[in-house]
Amino acid sequence: MSLSKQLLILISVLFLMIFTLNFVLSVNNIRSYLEGEAEVHAQDTATSLGLSLSPYLVEETDPIIETTMKAIFDRGYYQDIKLVNVEDQVLVELTNDKVIEGVPEWFVNFVPMKAAIAESEISSGWNISGVIYVAINSGYAYLKLFEQVKSSFYYSLGAFILSMVLLHLVLSITLHSLKKIDQMALTIASGKFETIEPLPWTTEVKNVANSMNIMSMKIERVIKNLNLKLSGIGKKLQQDDLTGLYKKSSFETDLKQLFTTDIEAFVFMIKIDGLNSLVKELDNDSVDQFLKYFAQVLTDVSKDYKNGDIFAYRFFGSEFALLIKNGNVEKVEEIAKKLSKSFAKVGARYQKPDIAHIGVVPFNPVETIDGILLAANEAYEQAQIIGENSYFIRTNDDQAKDMAEWKTLVFSVVNNKDYELTYLDPVEDFRSGKKLMKEAFLKVFDKKGDSISVGTFVSIAEKFSQIVELDKSVTLKVIEYIKVENIQYALAINLSTRTIKNSSFRSWLEDLINKNKQLSKQLVFSLSAYAVAKEVSVYKEFIDFIHQLNSKVMIKRFETRSLSPENTKYLKPDYIRLARELGNDVSTEQEKKIFIEMMQEMGELLDIIILAENVKSEIDYECLKRIGISGASQ
Repeated sequence: MSLSKQLLILISVLFLMIFTLNFVLSVNNIRSYLEGEAEVHAQDTATSLGLSLSPYLVEETDPIIETTMKAIFDRGYYQDIKLVNVEDQVLVELTNDKVIEGVPEWFVNFVPMKAAIAESEISSGWNISGVIYVAINSGYAYLKLFEQVKSSFYYSLGAFILSMVLLHLVLSITLHSLKKIDQMALTIASGKFETIEPLPWTTEVKNVANSMNIMSMKIERVIKNLNLKLSGIGKKLQQDDLTGLYKKSSFETDLKQLFTTDIEAFVFMIKIDGLNSLVKELDNDSVDQFLKYFAQVLTDVSKDYKNGDIFAYRFFGSEFALLIKNGNVEKVEEIAKKLSKSFAKVGARYQKPDIAHIGVVPFNPVETIDGILLAANEAYEQAQIIGENSYFIRTNDDQAKDMAEWKTLVFSVVNNKDYELTYLDPVEDFRSGKKLMKEAFLKVFDKKGDSISVGTFVSIAEKFSQIVELDKSVTLKVIEYIKVENIQYALAINLSTRTIKNSSFRSWLEDLINKNKQLSKQLVFSLSAYAVAKEVSVYKEFIDFIHQLNSKVMIKRFETRSLSPENTKYLKPDYIRLARELGNDVSTEQEKKIFIEMMQEMGELLDIIILAENVKSEIDYECLKRIGISGASQ
């Protein structure tokens, strides 16, 4: 019950109690007054009538006696006037049996009044000659009392209604500020930090509102600082400590993201052939300086390229790589030539004319990451044969043929639902020790029955607009699996960008979940952090849509390079699953530990569950438990 209703009821009860007590006392006082007035009137009438009749009682049959009594009886509210002689014989008796209308019987029964009766002795000389009795008709007193009670009741009722209206207005004004505070608390919980302006005029509410404003601003500052620290530490975790270039894990993540796009890209494999001899000739600091200088060459090339995106990576030791997005063969060759010349200058500086070689391959969406790296290594080996600091650009003439084969396979699998679903990566809830979630994975086979790359399959399905039907089919199978196997934990379902943008899919999903409301909380729709970052507003709309259906959303492969921590406050997913490399080696790498601790703090502030993925070491697994995140898979 709302506070306004509670206050209205309380004040109404108090008003009713006070009114009832006052009303009862008022009625009793009026009744007592009317009874007293009636007694006085009866006595006065009896006395005056006795004096008037005294001269005429010498002759008891004198007609003036009755005439005088009737004159008095007809002028007053009398019920009975009776004259008796000394022998107690009735000489004259006048009675009025008229009932006073307008007074209900229940009122007469509820408020009994004493009948007012008075008597007066009549003397003739020194002897008593008779007694006059006068009884007042109480109906007139009841009428006056009833009219007074009605008047008091209606005036009190009017005052009560007016008071309630005024009280409601005052409470509405006062409690409006409390509603603002309530809404403010909800917006804080949703990650929006607003303040109440202007402050309410009621002192206590004003103090509460001011305290809420201070708390909101403090939490906003805390989250901003956390986001800044997370971004800084997250960026540092992705970079090579010595050169500042991105690590191999970042390269693999970026390459995976290319599978979901339709852009032309190239991979440069760069290896320093002369590093072993330099290590023998130079001290450690000089070798480190050389590697920094070499990395700077790659960074400079990246900065000079204006028509697309170039990212530089250091895998380990002497292995480096470049990833060029939105490029073409002509531009790639121009960059390779520039790098070749720069390497020659670097070699000359260290008396190593043949310092490094470059192998270049185009990104092939129907190939695996390992296959692309293998092709890049083969191109690098070709470059070694060509000459000093040379490069070799490999073309894939079979790509169109491979794409046609993949297209045929994709359409066949989607149309015939010729795939398998497995449920992997069980996530343990660290608090309860129970199974929190599993993820639904596709298993697809070629004509020979061999398993094929799911990432490639999904990217081709998206390219040829088959992904929506595939996602529908997978969702149906997951719901059926929950029913048949009586699953109690949540199951994650991966959705593509094309699917979440599809209006017919949303209508279909809404109808499906409404028919299976008992399972809605077990459905977790999994979204890639990279895809979310590209179209934040679109995914925000989809997340809100899923929440309306009482289902949940998980952002997977989260790391600050793909998705800013600031965006999580806006998106409000139910789960964030950290990128795989963040959960591994957390027990030995302090920066990873600090990063995950900060993510957990942010998750608690924004009510988001933080999870880790594929933790290999038992030591790391226990470390994550101590940090306090909600769960992890092994």
